[in-house]
Amino acid sequence: MKASPDCMKRAWLAVAVSIFVAMGIGTADAKTIKVFALGASNTNGRGVGISEAWPAQLERILRAKGYDATVTVDAINGDTTSGILSRANDIPEGTQVVVFDTGADNDRLKGRSPSEIHANRNRIVAAIRAHGAVAIQAPYATLIGPQRSGGAGYQADGIHLTPASHARIAAYLAPQVIAAASKAH
Repeated sequence: MKASPDCMKRAWLAVAVSIFVAMGIGTADAKTIKVFALGASNTNGRGVGISEAWPAQLERILRAKGYDATVTVDAINGDTTSGILSRANDIPEGTQVVVFDTGADNDRLKGRSPSEIHANRNRIVAAIRAHGAVAIQAPYATLIGPQRSGGAGYQADGIHLTPASHARIAAYLAPQVIAAASKAH
């Protein structure tokens, strides 16, 4: 007895699907990474635009590496450690990693002491951990240098990152975020 053309098509389709699944092609096995970017104007991309800011660039890097990545931004220009701390409870459910900017330069401009800034930074980290996420501070000073230092990594105002600096921050954060996401609850 000869099989019908439709039956043959279904058989070949079943074989093809089995091969694709065995090879891992077309399966939805990409690791999901949910990142929350919490901060002030540099997290917002002031002067370069949100699409060129490090959170957007980080999401693109993670996706290019095959991750199902989402980076949600909660940033307010001019915010301080106190304001950022108050928004640390807005971390979405399921977030694995929170990359945060303290807005410490804004604190200094408002006369806050280094000890108050440090205490708020520690409270931000504790709030992030209380949500079951891993906390990573955006490494602006480490990679780009201190704000208002006249460094080439800042825009003319000496405060806001250039597009190249945003890219550098995102590239630095990507492997840390990947590692941290695997440790998150």
